[in-house]
Amino acid sequence: MTVRRLTPPDAPAYRAARLAALQADPAAFLTTAHEFAALGEEALAARLAPDAAGVTLGAFVDGQLLGLLTLVRETAPPLAHRVNVYGVSVAPGARGQGLGAALVRAGVALARSWAGVTSLHLAVMDTQDAARRLYERCGFRVWGIQPDAVRRDGRVHAEHWLVLEC
Repeated sequence: MTVRRLTPPDAPAYRAARLAALQADPAAFLTTAHEFAALGEEALAARLAPDAAGVTLGAFVDGQLLGLLTLVRETAPPLAHRVNVYGVSVAPGARGQGLGAALVRAGVALARSWAGVTSLHLAVMDTQDAARRLYERCGFRVWGIQPDAVRRDGRVHAEHWLVLEC
């Protein structure tokens, strides 16, 4: 397994991996597969550019992109000490092999290398117990639960908010 930052040439693999994640587990994400599929190749490549607002890491096994994690640092000066973790996924057939933990550890290490970062933040839907347990094993702690956070397909979901202090 290799974890590395994705770059614009990775856009086709990124599209396939992200779309597969959104289709496999739609309740875990705010973005729908339909919304993501509508993005063009240029928009996806821009997300992976060196000057993009976020950094997306990919976990590869035998050259296949099977896991994703995106870090976005807050830009407003009063919040610039915070990094948000978004879009974490591992292909269903690759779960249980340590890819998720490797992605989270790599993301934490990268964020800690950025000057002035003191904490990482993320939210997990109440339906995603395995993901929450993974984050907790990697040192994150739940600091609150937002009830009535997301309404989708007639269901009401809460979000667990987690933090890791660096």
